[in-house]
Amino acid sequence: MRLLNTRTGRFHWFEDPRHVRYAILSHVWSKDKHNPEKTYQDVLRFESEVPEGEPILSKLSSKLRRFCEVSHENGFEFGWADSCCIDKTSSSELSEAITSMYDWYRYAAVCYAFLHDVRKDPEFWRGDFCNSEWFTRGWTLQELLAPTILLFFSQSWDVLGSKQTLAILIQEVTTIDHAVLTFERSLEEVSIARKMSWAASRRTSREEDEAYSLMGIFGVSIPITYGEGRYAYVRLQEEIIRVVPDQSIFGWGPPPSIELPPTTRQYLLASCPKDFEESSALIH
Repeated sequence: MRLLNTRTGRFHWFEDPRHVRYAILSHVWSKDKHNPEKTYQDVLRFESEVPEGEPILSKLSSKLRRFCEVSHENGFEFGWADSCCIDKTSSSELSEAITSMYDWYRYAAVCYAFLHDVRKDPEFWRGDFCNSEWFTRGWTLQELLAPTILLFFSQSWDVLGSKQTLAILIQEVTTIDHAVLTFERSLEEVSIARKMSWAASRRTSREEDEAYSLMGIFGVSIPITYGEGRYAYVRLQEEIIRVVPDQSIFGWGPPPSIELPPTTRQYLLASCPKDFEESSALIH
């Protein structure tokens, strides 16, 4: 696992993330072409341009720099951010990272969720929070569920609260059970259909990520094959069926009270998480 030194901004490699104390970043990638996310290659270039041992923090994006600064202020020597700590030009490293991502968030001592569209203003922050883009993305679902300690930060890097203190508000936004967010109820106790419904309104940039971003939540792993489209979601369900004895996975689609048009064909497995939109009430 590749981590950033929060004091210098330089990379360090660790074989086992369970043997190092680190902070981890959760965020929505910047769409600003004038201030793009810094990649693994960018950080490597910065390291080569600055004499060995000297900090390169000033060359990082403001988001990465503040993440490192906040992490360091809170006693974390190392931090991880998906934008730069994965070499996405390496298909093998990318596959390993996607497969391991849930555990990396679970093993982190703390997760900092940076909400770029939430103001700290007491009058507006709750409304901004509930409408934040962070809650609409596919990958941030596991980043919400996996960490034991998750702190939310505003666009100015002011603390808004934790997953536990904001659990009731998060439940209103996501429909995820308050008890799950506060660890009073384990994720394994929740039906497959209900967990799938949590992802129903979320979106990913690539269709395959609808499946890959859910692997850790269901405790399964499937080969990463970009280019297969929504078939990845079918493979995910097949693997879940193989290891989890929960037939609620077949309870997708419109409720029975809705009359389907004659042309609608029903299949055994769903085609995407949205098919579980009305399935949140199903139990094991």
